[in-house]
Amino acid sequence: MSAVGPDAGPALTRCLIADDQAMVREGFAAVLAAQADLQVVGQAADGAAAVSLARELSPDVVLMDVRMPVLDGLQAAREILRAASGPAGPRVLMLTTFDVDDYVYAALRAGASGFLLKDATAAELVQAVRVVASGEALLAPSVTRRLIADFARTPRLDPPSSPALDVLTQRETEVLRLIACGLSNTEISSALVIAEQTTKTYVGRIFAKLGLRDRAQAVVTAYESGLVTPGER
Repeated sequence: MSAVGPDAGPALTRCLIADDQAMVREGFAAVLAAQADLQVVGQAADGAAAVSLARELSPDVVLMDVRMPVLDGLQAAREILRAASGPAGPRVLMLTTFDVDDYVYAALRAGASGFLLKDATAAELVQAVRVVASGEALLAPSVTRRLIADFARTPRLDPPSSPALDVLTQRETEVLRLIACGLSNTEISSALVIAEQTTKTYVGRIFAKLGLRDRAQAVVTAYESGLVTPGER
């Protein structure tokens, strides 16, 4: 989030909204602007404009529709995240609907930090932006299950990236497997009979060793490496 001085009040999360439907943009902007900790710094009607505005405005979070003219949301997300300098770059929250589930995997590979249904409530929208801005991934178990179903239904034709999972300990590997199955830290702690703080420590080590940014990337890594296969739980 953007830095502020000691007397400037709470830090503001700067948001860019990209959607080709003006009513969607305006509706989302009105909801976010009503929050004291959120600021809408720009709106884009297509992917190319989103890339340009992201470069110009340096938002903390980009709400990106999947299907847009000129440049689709997936390619726009790739370009925005490719240009980002390290973890301080923007987070991308993809706007999706149930009929575009096939884009979930592609969006994760593009570096998206989460997904939000376009018919989400105002409270869900605000919470999603805050979660992503905090550095977490908005990857609910329901989304993970749909991701798993996509893998089972459409096997990948290109070979897995084979990341060096051998740098992980046996316990870290097990934690990564459970993350990929959609378990929260609390559920992982219960499954492995360990303290939740211990689970958080393992998760942090996994991210550091594999160069991952969040749980979304962890899910992709687990599947692409073959650590987890569709249907495993």
